[in-house]
Amino acid sequence: MAVHERAGQVSLPEDRINIAKVVSDYFFLQPDVTNKAQQVSFGTSGHRGSSLKISFNEYHILAIVQAVVEYRKAQGFDGPMYLGKDTHALSAPAFNTAICVLIANDVPVVVQEDLGYTPTPVISRLIINHNQQQDTVADGLIITPSHNPPQDGGIKYNPPHGGPAEGEITKQIQDRANTIIAEDLEDVLDLPYQEALASSLLTKRDFIREYVEQLDQVIDMQAIAKSGVTIGVDPLGGSGIDYWPVIAEHYGINIEVVNKQVDPSFAFMTLDRDGQIRMDCSSPYAMAGLIKLKDKFDVAVGNDADFDRHGIVTKSGGLMNPNHYLAVSINYLMTHREWPETAKIGKTLVSSSLIDRVAADLDKPLAEVPVGFKWFVDGLRDSSFAFGGEESAGASFIAKDGNCWTTDKDGFILALLAAEILAVTGEDPYQHYVALAEKLGKPCYGRVEAVANAKQKKVLTNLTPEMVTADSLAGDPITQKLSHASGNNAAIGGLKVETSNGWFAARPSGTEEIYKIYAESFIDDEHLAAIIKEAQKIVSQIFSEAGI
Repeated sequence: MAVHERAGQVSLPEDRINIAKVVSDYFFLQPDVTNKAQQVSFGTSGHRGSSLKISFNEYHILAIVQAVVEYRKAQGFDGPMYLGKDTHALSAPAFNTAICVLIANDVPVVVQEDLGYTPTPVISRLIINHNQQQDTVADGLIITPSHNPPQDGGIKYNPPHGGPAEGEITKQIQDRANTIIAEDLEDVLDLPYQEALASSLLTKRDFIREYVEQLDQVIDMQAIAKSGVTIGVDPLGGSGIDYWPVIAEHYGINIEVVNKQVDPSFAFMTLDRDGQIRMDCSSPYAMAGLIKLKDKFDVAVGNDADFDRHGIVTKSGGLMNPNHYLAVSINYLMTHREWPETAKIGKTLVSSSLIDRVAADLDKPLAEVPVGFKWFVDGLRDSSFAFGGEESAGASFIAKDGNCWTTDKDGFILALLAAEILAVTGEDPYQHYVALAEKLGKPCYGRVEAVANAKQKKVLTNLTPEMVTADSLAGDPITQKLSHASGNNAAIGGLKVETSNGWFAARPSGTEEIYKIYAESFIDDEHLAAIIKEAQKIVSQIFSEAGI
């Protein structure tokens, strides 16, 4: 896809959304449940949509939250619901709607004390702490569309394990919510907002202080403070903006928040590759403002709106490729933590094979799983996984003592880890990446998309290794054809083909009429291009043989 002519430049008034219309449409437009585009649809990170497209409106939230209430009651979850929101325009009204439904259903609700913002990893940590320390069983909801554009809204459910809900849970919630909408919300219990706020079932707590005071359990905060490392932070207007000053004050760390704006239109953002406003902290276009400041700080970091992703900027290398930083983080943690030898390194199957090479070099067990952070939840929960990371700049890892930290992605700890690496080793993460690439091979990574109709997507979802008749890829013998992940034998919803020098994976999108090809070469960019070209040819041949 071509790069937009103004990618990386600050947005103009014509790029920004009409906030009043987005919020108004949330309350006044009602979905047609017979229209698939307007139904509740849970992907790997909850239900997302826009009020402008009648795919994220008050009807959806009333129905989803009621469905969640019914699910948790059926499961016997008798503890509080931890409720968080990010800074998107639709998050505040959806948050208020959720409170009204939860309180009306006699669910105890716990929120940030000023009804402010709460990042995804904080909700995960709160759930885990409660369920370790209390007799009742807690779960959580986060109102966020992650890094998506300003007009979008989102809601995701984290059950008692603290991480993203499994597919069988979200399907149950999704189907029930659509039934509730179809029956014109007859089964929804609701209260006026002011009455819900006055309820004794609503508790307000200082989530910021609670989370910050525990960070030294997972990050060597003393090392960062003693080193004097300077950290520049751009929260990209996200939900963690009020956490950074408290982190700086509590641990005596030199942190400067370079952008203190919270604006639901995200007018301060530089445009992403496609010209959209998107809070993608792994994008050099969205992170252009922080990249310009790289020489001012020893390390600079950014996060998406709900702070479950991370972006790392160094003086030596600028914005790091997410795959490269994952490999560096794993290499550092596995050599600077006293974790059980059996604790696994977890990666998604489309993450860089540099991680595989790091694991082999350190003689540490590796588990490759399908796309989606939910596959790391059980392992992080019982500490059988030391680390879980995915190619889209999301990861978490266990505490210094080997116990569970979060079971969801935590952008704070991955950002602070970059400072710890520099403080402890004297070299920044990019310098560590260069050393790893020289030792283990330099990866070239790419991703392309192509149009795919429903029949083609179904074929891709059900691919088997036998459907690939080729025995070589870009000049190298094929060593593996996988339809199930090697780490847990779960279906990958596509196919991965490997050689000794590279690989590709083909997967259909869960929300768009496209399929994606991820690929990597350990030779050069020309070899990567050859892998992608042959991968497209293989997929086209599969479609042809299926008669579509």
